[in-house]
Amino acid sequence: QVQLVESGGGLVQPGGSLRLSCAASGFTMDYYAMAWFRQAPGKDREFVAAIRWVGQSTYYADSVNGRFTISRDNALNTVYLQMNSLKPEDTAVYYCAAGPQGSKYDYDYEYWGQGTQVTVSS
Repeated sequence: QVQLVESGGGLVQPGGSLRLSCAASGFTMDYYAMAWFRQAPGKDREFVAAIRWVGQSTYYADSVNGRFTISRDNALNTVYLQMNSLKPEDTAVYYCAAGPQGSKYDYDYEYWGQGTQVTVSS
């Protein structure tokens, strides 16, 4: 059974940092692109970051570029999202996804986690 389980969300003050983790099971992450998406209340789900398995190329949404870093540890079947300089507009449920090719489109991803809440507020 394929599972993606996110963790690391929580409440943080503006300017703070959080590190999200996504543990994959039921499949080998080695040959999948991994990505993070997020969905704020009343808004559509949006792309945040992706990392391909070939060369581990990374891609970011303009809104997080320079503040967030995606990385992966294939030995642990885990992908991470380091989030720095957090802003209130980063508040959302963050989802981990896996698919055969990295893109910013959610329809390119086969497997999804249940999401973890990130709230940025003073």
